[in-house]
Amino acid sequence: MRILVIGGTGFIGSHVSRQLAEAGHKVCVFHRGQTEALLPGTVQHLRDRASSGLPRVFPDQLLQFAPDSVVDMIAMSEGDAHAAVETFRGHTGRLVTVSSGDVYLAYARFTGFEPGPVEVGPLREDSPLRTTLYPYRRKANAPEDKHYDYDKILVERTVLGDDALPATVVRLPKVYGSGRNADFATVHRYRNHPKWRWTHGYVENIAAAIVLAATHPNAGNRIFHVGENQTPTIKQRLADLPPSNLPVDETDSFNFRQDIVYDTELIREELGYSEIVPYLEGIRRTVQSTE
Repeated sequence: MRILVIGGTGFIGSHVSRQLAEAGHKVCVFHRGQTEALLPGTVQHLRDRASSGLPRVFPDQLLQFAPDSVVDMIAMSEGDAHAAVETFRGHTGRLVTVSSGDVYLAYARFTGFEPGPVEVGPLREDSPLRTTLYPYRRKANAPEDKHYDYDKILVERTVLGDDALPATVVRLPKVYGSGRNADFATVHRYRNHPKWRWTHGYVENIAAAIVLAATHPNAGNRIFHVGENQTPTIKQRLADLPPSNLPVDETDSFNFRQDIVYDTELIREELGYSEIVPYLEGIRRTVQSTE
């Protein structure tokens, strides 16, 4: 297959691009040239060095590549998603977009963005979403701030709402690996909440799921979770991690009675997904990257 990866040199995108190329696909990565990744020599690069932010107009060269699938790693707002849909409608067989667990009502209950009772049980792809948009707008210093228009709910609605462009959404957990969350701050800072659970995923395993979303014949027009098969508690995670001097976060007002746990059976059953790197090996590689 011919696969275009938008943002294909970033933390997760570089692994997606590499795995696709190693599987024999013809891969083109589109990026600003600010982050260069060590990718196989067969990978084609198209750079948009003039861009100062997320693209709202894509160059014609991307369509000349004639991708069978497009993987958009960087759409953060409705405008970003609209630009991708308008560009690739009629020019590709599938648009894959990465999303987040912050779309869920459970996440809003955890952060206090929306008041209400705890959402019980693991989150499934059809679990209730937030009813209030723009979860990080209060952090924005100006309308130009990336937090101002950020909302993955609107991204999902835009890409899944176009009947002329088959789309797949992959909702990611908290991702760790070399270069991102390698200190496991998302565990150590919350060690005063030993029973809390938050689904994580090692970066190479997350990339493998995105590769399936882009290439598997049954992945079109679907939403999939990806993450651990079983989500440990903070206490259980700490047992597998080296000690840390990171301070406990005492300033947050999160509701730690609300777990953020994914049910990841759908992608396993429908697409045959399984982790390519075992849990403890992913931790070992991540820790080793900081030494």
